[in-house]
Formats: sequence, C-alpha cells, structure tokens
Amino acid sequence: MTVNNGSRASNEPLCTRLGVYVVTDERADLDGLLGVIDRALKGGATAVQLRRKRADGRELVALGREIRRLTEAYHALYLVNDRVDIALLTDADGVHVGQSDLSCRDVRRLVGSKIVGVSAATVQEARQAVLDGADYLGVGAVFPTSSKDDADVCGLDGLRAVVTGLSNIVTGPTDRAAGLSDARPEAAPGRRVPVVAIGGITLDNAPQVLAAGANGLAVVSAVMQADDPAAASQALRKIVHAP
Repeated sequence: MTVNNGSRASNEPLCTRLGVYVVTDERADLDGLLGVIDRALKGGATAVQLRRKRADGRELVALGREIRRLTEAYHALYLVNDRVDIALLTDADGVHVGQSDLSCRDVRRLVGSKIVGVSAATVQEARQAVLDGADYLGVGAVFPTSSKDDADVCGLDGLRAVVTGLSNIVTGPTDRAAGLSDARPEAAPGRRVPVVAIGGITLDNAPQVLAAGANGLAVVSAVMQADDPAAASQALRKIVHAP
C-alpha cells in the first residue's frame, strides 16, 4: 500500500508539506474563521488542521468542505483532528489522533492510504506511534499554551529527546507495502518520520523549536489570533526555510 502525500498531487516530501501547520481555533464566527484560514494560506501556510472540540458533526462537515476547497486552491494539506468520519466525508488528506483517541492502527484500517498523524509527548509514545505506522508525529506541548490548557508540557528538551529517540527508526510506506508494520523498523529501508512541534509556538521561539529537530511548526494562536494572519504565516514560513 502506498501512503498518499496528500490527495492533491505534490512532489514535495511530507516534511516540507507540514512546515507551517495551522490548527483552527474555537471561535464562534465561522465565516471569520474561514477568512483567517484563507489569509493564512495566502501567506504560505502549508497545512490546515480542522480541530473543533465542541462542534457537532454537521458543523464540522460544512467547515471541513470549505477548508478542503481553500486548501486545494492553495495546494496545501487538509487534515482533521480525531474525527475519521469527518475526514472521510470531507475528502481530507489525513487524520491526526491523540494518545486517547482511536489507535493509529485502527485509523489506518479506516482511512487506507490517507496520511495519519499521532500526538506524542515522550520518546516511548513517539516510537510506538512510528511502529504502528504513523506518517508524522505532533510532538508537544513544547511550551504552555492557552489553546489547550490541559496539555502536558515536554519542553524543548522533550522535543529534542523525541527526535533523538527516533533517529534509529526509519519507516514509512515501504514498510507497510511490504507488510512489515509489526516492529521491524531497524531492518526496513525508508525515511525518518517527520516531527511537527506544537504548543505555544511563536515567531520568537520558532527558531529554537526547529533547532531542536522539528521539521514543522504547528500553531493556533500565532496565526489564528494574529492581526495579519497572512503576514504571520509568511514569517513562519521564512523561519522554516531559513538556511
């Protein structure tokens, strides 16, 4: 089985497509939310995750279809937090799950070749997610964050430890295609799973996060609450691509 690098064809590697990863907030004004996403994509956001913990299914489907339309126009990834049903109904590129959500393996059974991301705060969680077939990891919270006040903070040291802990694991589509998803990473050829850092990331601390080994920056407030979401995305993109 080949895992898609996003349903809209792209030659860019997944780690690049996850570079500026914007997660939606919980604002009540949905037209305003979509307007912010549009401006964020215009500024260079490479991925958008639909995350609305308090929304019902019908609202999520309507929002998801609009985000699908916008991300397709800007050749960006569209991912859905937790809800496999919403991801399938809105033609998302993938699903992101936490440690208490459906397991990575169960999600894979449901979504087939779509991208599957898993949250991890420790080396053990990260390694298990990779062994279970995760295509990327969301690692954090790196810093305290107001958008998820119950998040455990792993800090820059925790992020660095996860990246280091994954350094001897290479896996990916090749493994699954060969039916090797049950714990043979050391023997299998492939790639290191991309790490997207999340939690309290700002323009000021983003360079430190990347220096700790992250491939991408997942942000909520830094873009969704910015006075100019396009400028905020553009600035993050410049940091991600800085030499």
